[in-house]
Amino acid sequence: MVSIKDIAKRAGVSISTVSYALNGNDKVTKETAAKILQAAEELNYVPHAAARLLKTKKSNMIGIFLTDFEGNFYGNLLQGVKEYVSAKGYDLLVCSGPQSRRLISERMIDGAIILDATFSDEELLQYANNGHKAVVLDRELQHPHINQVLLDNKAGATLAIEHLIEQGHDNIYAVAGPAGSYDALQRMRAVNQAVERVPGVAFTVIPGDFTKSSGEAAAQRIAAEYTRPAAVFCLNDEMAIGMYRYIRNHTDLIIGEHIHIIGFDNTELAQFVEPRLATIDYSMRKWGALASEQLIKMLADEPVENERVYVALVQGASVTATTAT
Repeated sequence: MVSIKDIAKRAGVSISTVSYALNGNDKVTKETAAKILQAAEELNYVPHAAARLLKTKKSNMIGIFLTDFEGNFYGNLLQGVKEYVSAKGYDLLVCSGPQSRRLISERMIDGAIILDATFSDEELLQYANNGHKAVVLDRELQHPHINQVLLDNKAGATLAIEHLIEQGHDNIYAVAGPAGSYDALQRMRAVNQAVERVPGVAFTVIPGDFTKSSGEAAAQRIAAEYTRPAAVFCLNDEMAIGMYRYIRNHTDLIIGEHIHIIGFDNTELAQFVEPRLATIDYSMRKWGALASEQLIKMLADEPVENERVYVALVQGASVTATTAT
C-alpha cells in the first residue's frame, strides 16, 4: 500500500508537506501542492480512511439504521435522506443488524437516523451520553443529542376510523402491527380512542406484523366470520395489499361492497390496485429529507426542535357507503 512517505520521496518534499497538501492546507504553495497531487496520482495513492478520521474527527458519512428492508415502504424514505445529505456533502450508509451499530461507537459516521425497533432506548441514550448525535423516527426520547421527527400517527389512524364510520360502517376490524413498533402502537391507541367515542360499533382487533402475509391471514379470518359488510383498517398498506390478494384469490367477496379496506402509507403499489385503496397519505421522501436536515443542523451545533410529519386522508373505492346495521 502506498503511503505519504512514498509520495514525499517521489515529489522530493517532506512527509509533513505531503500531509498539508493532501488536506488542503494553505501552508503549501499551489505549485508544490500540484506536484504532490501529481505524485499521489501516479502512485495510485488511496487515503487511509481510519487515519484521516482520527485526524479530522469527521467521516462525512451519515448512517440510517433500519429494522429490515422488506416491502415497498423504504425506497422513498431512503431517497429523501440520500438527496438531502448528498447535497450537503455527506455520503449515506444504510445499516441493519446489531453489528452495524459499531459504526456509531467507533465514530465511523458523523450522525445517525434511527428507524429500528430493535435499537433499545437505553442503547441510544448511552450513545447520546457519549456525544453521538441522532434523529429518531420511531420513538420519543428526551436528550440534547437526540431529535425526534415523527409521523402524526394519531391523526392518521383517527382519520381512517372516522372515514369508515362516516360511511356508515359499524362492523369494524383493525389489523395491528408488530408488537415493538412505535408507529403501530400509536396508531392502535388512536383507533381504540376513536371507536370508543361511537356507541354501537362492533370492533375486532386482528394481530398483524406489517407484512402481506399477515394481511392475507387477517382476510382469511374476516372471510370466515363474514355475515354482513365489514370495514377493515390495516395499519399499513402492505397488509392491505395482502388482504386484497386473499379476498380475490380465495373468496367470492367483493372489495368495496362486502369488505371495505383502508390502509396507511399511500405506497406506490396502493395507488394502482383496483379498486383504488383508501389510505392515509404523507410524503416519505419529505420525512427522510426533514430527518436529514435536522441531523445536519445538530452536527453544525445549530438549534433544532422536534418535528412532526403531517398526514391526510386519501379516499378510494375500496371504502364505500353502507346502510347495513
